[in-house]
Amino acid sequence: MRNERMVTPKHRIAVIGLGMAVTPHAKSLVDLKGRVEVVHAFSPSEARRAAFAVKFPFPLADDLDAILADKSIDCVEILTPPNTHLDLVRKCAATGKHILLEKPLEVSTERAAELVEIARKAGVTLGVMLQHRFRPAALKLRAMMREGALGRIVNCSTVIRLWRPQSYYDVEGRGTKARDGGGVLITQGIHTLDLMLSLAGPISEVRAYAMTSSVHRMETEDLVAAAVKYESGAIGTIDATTAAYPGFPERIEIIGEKATASLAGSDLVVAHHDGRVTEMKTEYGAGGTGADPMAFPNDWHRAVIADFLDALDQKREPAISGSEALKVHRLIDAMLEAGATGRTVHVRAN
Repeated sequence: MRNERMVTPKHRIAVIGLGMAVTPHAKSLVDLKGRVEVVHAFSPSEARRAAFAVKFPFPLADDLDAILADKSIDCVEILTPPNTHLDLVRKCAATGKHILLEKPLEVSTERAAELVEIARKAGVTLGVMLQHRFRPAALKLRAMMREGALGRIVNCSTVIRLWRPQSYYDVEGRGTKARDGGGVLITQGIHTLDLMLSLAGPISEVRAYAMTSSVHRMETEDLVAAAVKYESGAIGTIDATTAAYPGFPERIEIIGEKATASLAGSDLVVAHHDGRVTEMKTEYGAGGTGADPMAFPNDWHRAVIADFLDALDQKREPAISGSEALKVHRLIDAMLEAGATGRTVHVRAN
């Protein structure tokens, strides 16, 4: 008897929001056209729809209600500003649509937790675009750690020294609590902080300084320095800024009993105590660390979207679910509270 491979029907998706974040998503959806059909690309802005149409061959839409009412659409990507996420997730979940959400979840952890609970109660799958976990070097390091190549971890420290010119923050809403929910931690650093947590495990307590430097005129923080203690007993530091011209690769360094690993941008070097060196160099470089925050390939976005589609087909949680994303939100809250109060702050577990 001949075995026939099960053919999974294409998912039908709508893209909600055609701003700065849309390009790597749209490129990835083109790459994944064998698995997913873009039914609508929505923006209330005629100018944004026109600019998007020049680059991508997807049907445009100016009516969100029509998308919500279309029962043939089984999933959506929400790429709008953070302060709109809760309302949009509520509307999409109410119509049974699965959701892949651009980071961060929302402008506050309270609103983020409410968003995650809405999706859970509606029975829809919620994935979050925190794509650094899917960088090949990060995947290799995670596999090595699971195999015990580093041994017990005694230190994990993270450096996020990025550059954003003042013109970046002069755009209305950028770096504000009302629209973005914060500054360097929740808008830029969240990717590397999420990857750090996924590698080294939960952080139990934080001491920190957080401020707006003289480099920028903005409402929220652009400079943070923290000392952290992991639940495992390891200690480390976190250094995050958007004031470091011209921008440098984000770096996660993990010291273990058997080896030390350095994950710099998209490249990995592991120095083993027996003299061996494990390396993975990529063509991607740092990407997005300087004045152009979108200067990176769409490979990692494509991997997150593919995992999201797999999760729908396999009826499982995506690799980066809403509950997973809440962990980095709670760490950011603790860092900012520690910076504001000067006290040691314990990170909420849930």
